[in-house]
Amino acid sequence: MIEQNSDGQLRVSGPMLIGNATALLAAGRGFLRTGAGEDVLVYDLSAVAETDSSALAVIFGWLRTARARGVKIRITSLPASMTSQAALYGVSDYLPLA
Repeated sequence: MIEQNSDGQLRVSGPMLIGNATALLAAGRGFLRTGAGEDVLVYDLSAVAETDSSALAVIFGWLRTARARGVKIRITSLPASMTSQAALYGVSDYLPLA
């Protein structure tokens, strides 16, 4: 689930797993398509409970959509499991971390 909080950040909560990756990708892209009135959108992952490698694919999907729209995104509070997976796959430098 993704909700926009009062300071404009997008708070992602629950698991980011293969079973809900498509829904998370679509929800995150929805905020990018509406623009949310922001030049930079921040995705806060502090409430993400569990991840697998599909979580990285979701973030990169958001990033591709953001670039196509001319919007920048930043990721905060990346879970340790995602940090480890990004390092394992050699993609850490491509994550737009805040």
